[in-house]
Amino acid sequence: MRKAQVDIEDARFYEHGAVDLKGILRALGKNAESGTTSQGASTLTQQYVKNVNVEKAGDDADAVREAQRKTLGRKVQELKIAIKLEEELSKEQILTNYLNITFYGNGAYGVEAASQRYFSKSNKDLTIAEAATVAGLVQNPTAYDPKLHPQAAQIRRNVVIDKMLEAGHITADQAKEAKEAPLGLRYQAPQNGCITANAGTGFFCDYVREVVKHDPVFGKTAAERKAFWVQGGLNIYTTLDPDKQAAAQNAVSGNVRVTDPVSAAATMMEPGTGKILAMAQTRPYGVETAKKQTMVNLNVDKAMGGGNGFQPGSTFKPVVAAAALEAGLPATQEYSSPNRLEYPTMKTCGGTWKNEARPKTVVPNESANEKGPYQLKKAMALSVNTYFVQMEQEIGLCSVKQMANKLGITAKASGKPLEEVPAMALGVEELSPLTMANVYATFAARGKYCTPIAINRITTVDGKDVPVPAGHCQQAFSDSTAQAMNTILNGVTAENGTGAALNLEGNRQIAGKTGTSDHKKAAWFSGYTPQLATAVWLGGPDGGVEMRDITINGKHHDEVFGADGPGPIWRDAMNQALRGAPKQPLPMAYIPDPAPPKPEPGNPGETATTPPATTPPATTPPGPQR
Repeated sequence: MRKAQVDIEDARFYEHGAVDLKGILRALGKNAESGTTSQGASTLTQQYVKNVNVEKAGDDADAVREAQRKTLGRKVQELKIAIKLEEELSKEQILTNYLNITFYGNGAYGVEAASQRYFSKSNKDLTIAEAATVAGLVQNPTAYDPKLHPQAAQIRRNVVIDKMLEAGHITADQAKEAKEAPLGLRYQAPQNGCITANAGTGFFCDYVREVVKHDPVFGKTAAERKAFWVQGGLNIYTTLDPDKQAAAQNAVSGNVRVTDPVSAAATMMEPGTGKILAMAQTRPYGVETAKKQTMVNLNVDKAMGGGNGFQPGSTFKPVVAAAALEAGLPATQEYSSPNRLEYPTMKTCGGTWKNEARPKTVVPNESANEKGPYQLKKAMALSVNTYFVQMEQEIGLCSVKQMANKLGITAKASGKPLEEVPAMALGVEELSPLTMANVYATFAARGKYCTPIAINRITTVDGKDVPVPAGHCQQAFSDSTAQAMNTILNGVTAENGTGAALNLEGNRQIAGKTGTSDHKKAAWFSGYTPQLATAVWLGGPDGGVEMRDITINGKHHDEVFGADGPGPIWRDAMNQALRGAPKQPLPMAYIPDPAPPKPEPGNPGETATTPPATTPPATTPPGPQR
């Protein structure tokens, strides 16, 4: 390959310096004869300098045109640099650099990329005919494109073979055999960037790219950050845990088929650090829509390569509960929780929300037979809608919004601002799995919220460390609130909770919440142990599939809820991810069960000596109420 490239582009490369005077005189003579500028006289060193300037121009079209302009001033500048390079580098170093940067068409920069693109093999394994085909592309990658113009490519290839014979690098027999050989393409379509990542990690790779493109630690402007990603020669060490990634990917792929009308996505995070350990989704990373591939990372917000998010439904209710506990309401707070309730007037951060525009709006419970009164733990376990609307009314919409902000929910996944409306308590504002996983990681971390981080370390090609975004942690709510929330969310997976079937292997203590959006267009389960938090979403990728009378992974569902759709995905992912890890207890607060209703006077069985069961016996130490 090296011989072929030198022979066709600069046969006297090893004999001349930065300028080839004989080559210039020859080109001038040929051009004078033809009346054109058909022959150039640039040496490989000069071509290399031009290619570097084009590379530096990046996506700036004006800068690219300037780097390619055939002006005297540009030629003189290139020549000065070429002379310097010839003084400092050996011919082999210059040739190596040239071969690693030259454009060979079809998105292939560098000879190794070109060899893989056209022949699916390394350049060291190319035959004479194949090497000549690749070398011939440099003069005009479009005109000699072997995929689009095979006849022109073959003619050009044979010219290169003749040059190799003329230089004595191959024999006449070898030249004859090579010219008689077919092109023999084994073309591979361009697969740049994250599409080349290991199976299942393309979306995580894509998220890391978005972090680099957005975070000012990597450059003051968007152009600087993009150039840093494209040209930095970086080794990026991420927070991704291969075992956790495999667990998440196996769970989503094992419970939802690529061909199903819905998809699933799961994000795993390490509580107390902000580290993203896994991102998985059913549909694979790629551009082939016929294969159900997608470039949209359903785990993240739109600005970071995702979509507009999905309504989290009742998985948002713990945010309301945390805001209420921080506002001073007790964990035993009780509301009448009627079966139906018109949205009441509520205080916002800037005024008052009134139900004047939609006076008929009501909030039914998930079960038509449920009615209060309820206390918080039971209301969370049964996901009683009206309870949380009444709680929201008491503490005000502003308190809920402020708690959401502390938990990293500063806007919708689309980037639009959160709306202070009563339905906020029921999870109507579209969010991403990453956002919800971090909310639940905060509960697991005793109220410590950390901004998500995906990068541990970056080094340049010469081993120097590059500054990376630091995770910022702060206390979103008190430890006492966190312990109460652990107890409350642990009750969701208790015997009568909506997530009762989702206990993990080894009887690990878990906490979590089911969620279903309006019209069953999204279903969720978000939950955690002390060392791992996972949020799972299930629904139509564009949010338009109503999960009623639907078949998922070969199983028919009359309608999909958080416990029977995403719940099993969460359980499978957590079981695999935590297998072999030590069991850790959740720090929980004691929350007494409500006292049984007092019998009405005159009812049989009434006794004056029966005490109300409102407090634990004196001999019972404070601890988790299971």
